[in-house]
Amino acid sequence: MTKCLLATLAMLVATSAFAQGNVSLFKVISAKDEVTIGLNADEMSALGGSDAGAIAKALHAKGTLTVWQYATRKAANGDLEQAPRAKVGLMAHDSIRVEPYASPLKAIPHE
Repeated sequence: MTKCLLATLAMLVATSAFAQGNVSLFKVISAKDEVTIGLNADEMSALGGSDAGAIAKALHAKGTLTVWQYATRKAANGDLEQAPRAKVGLMAHDSIRVEPYASPLKAIPHE
């Protein structure tokens, strides 16, 4: 029963992360730091899925991935939003964890 509830919760978090302006936000966490990344539907499809597991599998298989780092910024109207900051490279490592990131802020799509 507990496993079922946890699985349902994980699906809800992943769905809310994907529903933000067609950009999926994820936290990539290593032993030293963490980074928020965003992928659009086409990028997720190219990785073979729509969840954190697809990113982890692709990173393990390819060894590296180039993705957009996302950060909080102020929009022109003063609202806070999650926006693309820079393209970054991720390198596979045994201690990296990828998890969905549900932000209460609007996520701005990248190009």
